[in-house]
Amino acid sequence: MAEQVGGPAHLVLLASIARRHYLDGRSKIEIAEEFGLSRFKVARLLDAARDSGLVRIEIRHEGVIDVDLSAQLQDRFGLLHTVVVDTPDDDATHLRQQLGRAAAELLGEVITPHDVLGLAWARSVSEMAGALPPLPAVPVVQLTGALFQQDGDHSSIDLVRDVARAVGGPAYVFYAPFIVADAATARALRQQPEVARAFDQLPRVTKAVAGVGHWAPGESTLYDAVDECDREDLRRLGVCADISGVFVASDGTPVEAGLTERMISIDARQMRSIPEVIGIAYGLAKMPAVRAALAGGLLDGVVTHRALAQALLDEP
Repeated sequence: MAEQVGGPAHLVLLASIARRHYLDGRSKIEIAEEFGLSRFKVARLLDAARDSGLVRIEIRHEGVIDVDLSAQLQDRFGLLHTVVVDTPDDDATHLRQQLGRAAAELLGEVITPHDVLGLAWARSVSEMAGALPPLPAVPVVQLTGALFQQDGDHSSIDLVRDVARAVGGPAYVFYAPFIVADAATARALRQQPEVARAFDQLPRVTKAVAGVGHWAPGESTLYDAVDECDREDLRRLGVCADISGVFVASDGTPVEAGLTERMISIDARQMRSIPEVIGIAYGLAKMPAVRAALAGGLLDGVVTHRALAQALLDEP
């Protein structure tokens, strides 16, 4: 039976017992002896103190990481690692930098000398690469071809080389574009020695980091790079998200299209075989894309910000 909260004397009793237990670290048995109660009565009183709001338990960390929201998101989606950054999200560049640093700190914790790291180019992943702490000298594998940007951002080749140089491990890179004109060219490129050598490493990759794109203008680098015919084709097929060139419908189902056959990239089966894929995601508009990636089992960890994390938790 639930303990009822009574008048002032009862409230003072609740407060006194709560202080003994939560602030002084006294056990229920010790409190029971002091107040002449049974330990079961003490347990009911402590429950009543919480239920009435007299005692409020907060999990807080005075820093940029929202530890409580991180734990909620991790539990809700059964993730291996989750980091939610509590930072203003009105400036995409600043937000990307914050998430990149958080992802770099996470890698610093979870990478071991036995890992093989896979990287797929995204602006947020590039920010992560520039903030990495010292890591073991692990192999670093390129997961996608190069998508050169007009704004001068580094390509996937630069990203993998920079990280491999920083950690002191071997770099498995290849000079091939992300997207080519036709499927025959893509098949021929995949057979080139350097491409095949990198893709032969995919079964060894144990941890990977990728961006998450929403299939809409300005929300996916790949969306912005292809022509309207490809965009419309994928919209018609129900594509909601892309993760390193893996297209995903809103229910998490991987989608293959004509564009898929023209890409030099990891595929959905290969991505799912990686023990831990960490997705860096930002912007409320990408919430459906992150939800789709999680539903499809393509992400095992997430680095994001408070607003997007809360939106994911608020989804029924």
